[in-house]
Amino acid sequence: MNPIEKLAGETVIYGFSSIIGRALNYLLVPFYTRLFLPSEYGIITEFYAYAAFFNTLYTYGMETAYFRFATKQGYYEKDSFNIATSAIITSSLLFSLLLAFFATPIVNLIGYANHERYVYYFVSILAIDAILAIPFAQLRFEKRALAFAKAKLFNISLNIFFNLFFLYFCASIDDENFLVGWKPLIARFYTPTWKIDYVFIANLVANASLLLLLRKPLMRLKFVLVWQRLRPMLIYAFPLILMGLAGTVNDMLSRAALKYLLPEGFYPGKTNETVLGIFGACYKLAVFMSLGVQAFRYAAEPFFFSKAKAQESPILFSQVMHEFIIVSCFILFAVSVNLDLVGYLFLGKPAYREGIEIVPYLLLAYLLLGVYYNLSVWFKITEKTYYGTYITSIGAFVTIGMNVWLIPLLGYWGSVWAAVASYLTMSILCYYFGQKYYRIPYQVSRGLVYIVGTIGLVYLIRRIPFACFPLAVVAHLVFTLLFALLLYGVERKKG
Repeated sequence: MNPIEKLAGETVIYGFSSIIGRALNYLLVPFYTRLFLPSEYGIITEFYAYAAFFNTLYTYGMETAYFRFATKQGYYEKDSFNIATSAIITSSLLFSLLLAFFATPIVNLIGYANHERYVYYFVSILAIDAILAIPFAQLRFEKRALAFAKAKLFNISLNIFFNLFFLYFCASIDDENFLVGWKPLIARFYTPTWKIDYVFIANLVANASLLLLLRKPLMRLKFVLVWQRLRPMLIYAFPLILMGLAGTVNDMLSRAALKYLLPEGFYPGKTNETVLGIFGACYKLAVFMSLGVQAFRYAAEPFFFSKAKAQESPILFSQVMHEFIIVSCFILFAVSVNLDLVGYLFLGKPAYREGIEIVPYLLLAYLLLGVYYNLSVWFKITEKTYYGTYITSIGAFVTIGMNVWLIPLLGYWGSVWAAVASYLTMSILCYYFGQKYYRIPYQVSRGLVYIVGTIGLVYLIRRIPFACFPLAVVAHLVFTLLFALLLYGVERKKG
């Protein structure tokens, strides 16, 4: 099979599972935005932003180190699995105990006094996620995309089940909407004032179930912490830790810091917590692009390492980039042009939809992040991962600086432009240094034409007035079909 076709096939499996999983998970977005006030949803948004930072610390680049050393001379896949998993189990337990010990000062610092239980939920979630990181990476290394997909879908399905169980089923019984006779039973474990808690509890229970589902590789684990074997992996991974932290700053800083950087009263009649809830809900609509990027990463990382020594690999990597840009441009166009319909379906309360115009530009930011991931292949296979640290750190400084500068001036639009500028900067730097150390003949001009042309068309179409909502929906779907045909025609002609 053609290598690109094989990569595309694995990406489709990862992507399909992610899309189905997120589609199921996204049933919770209209559910949450009907159930929670924007200020309450802001709390959930903020905590998951913090969790993203800590997740990077908990795994500290060992997934990529596992891929590298599983194919490195002198190492075996099983050795790499045992060493990486043993290290993560040890560090995860230590990190979680430390954070739990300081739960009270943490919640006081971020303004949620007397809610230490939020910290306890999250340190448990983080530890489980980290412990399972290498077993999931092993499935990717072994090309077991279907097993990977099944595990992810199982996790998401359980998360949805427990959300609905606590926040709808138990809440409805407590409110005496049905099954009134069950109220004494429900009262034994259900607390009506814990609405936000149950979002976290559902996540924790669903993640804990994966320990049972992936118990076989964990039961076969030979716990070993031999410094001579672990040290080279840590040296390789260390720049990836910094790169991961900087990348998380790029992706999550706005949601973690918006309520602190936004002047009170910037949006009349809304608290900063309310604005964060609106921003966080609209940010989630960019998931359609982030899903594609995530699916691509799952399939591409082991693919790049396996093809690195092939003579035709530079041309192959260039083709991968081009195909990625085409698919990403279609996603950007399809979501952006049909944004009114998407917002109506996924954002329950109309109050959330006032920030919906930021979504096309967040999609663009994620597209640029995907371009960066493509470009980053050079420093991973040449073992110059410190370049990734430099580049991503510069991106983080751009993110921090522009958020601090622009949020007080532009509100959450400042965060949007900071994300676009950061990922664009990272892509330019990565391309520049990559061409010096591992030259790949990327189709730069064609890629830029696709990206700029797509944004231009979206901008024009979004400004066409329609007499009514149904007419707009039909017209936008027709535009989407025509755009798909345009892409196909151009590629077929040039191919």
